[in-house]
Amino acid sequence: MATSSKRILLGITGGVAAYKSAELTRLFVKAGHSVQVAMTEAASHFVGPVTFQALSGKPVFTDQWDPRINNGMPHIDLSREADAILIAPASTDFIAKLAHGQCDDLLSTLCAARDCPLLVAPAMNRQMWENPANQRNIALLKQDGIAVLGPGSGDQACGEVGDGRMLEPAELFELTEAFFAPKLLKGKRVLITAGPTFEPIDAVRGITNSSSGKMGYAIARAAVHAGAEVTLVSGPTALPTPLGARRIDVQGARDMLDAVMAGVADTDVFIAVAAVADYTVKNRSEHKIKKTDSAPVIELELNPDILATVAALPQGPFCVGFAAESQNVLQYAEEKRRRKHIPLLAANLAQAAFGSDDNELTLIDDQGQHPLGRAPKAELAQGLIRHIAGMLAAR
Repeated sequence: MATSSKRILLGITGGVAAYKSAELTRLFVKAGHSVQVAMTEAASHFVGPVTFQALSGKPVFTDQWDPRINNGMPHIDLSREADAILIAPASTDFIAKLAHGQCDDLLSTLCAARDCPLLVAPAMNRQMWENPANQRNIALLKQDGIAVLGPGSGDQACGEVGDGRMLEPAELFELTEAFFAPKLLKGKRVLITAGPTFEPIDAVRGITNSSSGKMGYAIARAAVHAGAEVTLVSGPTALPTPLGARRIDVQGARDMLDAVMAGVADTDVFIAVAAVADYTVKNRSEHKIKKTDSAPVIELELNPDILATVAALPQGPFCVGFAAESQNVLQYAEEKRRRKHIPLLAANLAQAAFGSDDNELTLIDDQGQHPLGRAPKAELAQGLIRHIAGMLAAR
């Protein structure tokens, strides 16, 4: 689970995008959050309450006078039990109700009676989105401190294309997780390298490693959630870019160094997670080397050390290194930290880390060793970001 468990009241209004809310419910529940669904009468014409009851494991509420609430005040009870209310989809009509304080059904009433944050994911036809009255209402929501998530742009159910479609469930999930996360790095600019590098031998072959990039991408996601402005310099990987991060794709170690040096002057924190090849091919061939009876001779030369280069900069960023070792992990990691003169290094066993969704990290700084234990990489990334934030605050 990416954040601590939260109680989310998911409000669903009338619109075709209501079908996406079923997947959104599943994502929240899978992450360990408690989801209580409340629907408008119009929403039930698109997706039935039974669907959301099955996915959330909780009864769905649609009626202000629901007899299951003994005190007759579901708008109070449901809103008080929530850490946040998310309306997805939020129709044009419901946005107007929120903007002007209108309460004529359960969902609009509990939004007015809430004492928790309110998030809104608009979903409507492009003309409805662009309508001046709707734009005024959206502006009023923002003035009132209501978070407006989206909308997205693309194909719409009416057959037209443009702004107004609801964000995808995975995007809304990410934005909600980020909303809850403490903004420990707010205002900081973080530069992260991730994934393997690829050093060509010829036109089709190369030297690489088994790094999946998952740890670096998890750290980028955690840094975004912590409020940082994140640039991710990534070697070859098929992983999706963390929402909110700027991604730069590179291939070899020298490409990665160039990308890092181009942005490092504006960086507060540099986290070198990528498994960078120590060597590159000196005598690479422009064309495919044809197979013969004798093996080709490959000459290697050292690649630049990206972390050491950044750490040696005058007035450079706060540097964090990673050490993936196959033996004597903590000894070699501390030696690497001191050799490169960096304040913090994360050590892990290479055999257990590469390609896995879990990892086991030990953070090493001047104060000693700080084991984070074995956990999903998303949780370890959060632990690392917390530690970095603490060290920055102490400075």
